[in-house]
Amino acid sequence: MARVKIEKIIEQLDSDLRKALRDAVRGVIPNVDFDERRLFREFARAVGRKCSTWETVNDSFVEKN
Repeated sequence: MARVKIEKIIEQLDSDLRKALRDAVRGVIPNVDFDERRLFREFARAVGRKCSTWETVNDSFVEKN
């Protein structure tokens, strides 16, 4: 099993994840107005509260360059 710093992964993928979260919210709640950057910041904070600093993941989910 591999361990990853989930918060750092979220930080690194910030732009793509923010857009994906925006699209998902709009898919569920059409025509909703929200600040996508604020929504993402709150999402990232919630992940930090709910997940351990280091999360264990299956080795098959990690590829080393």
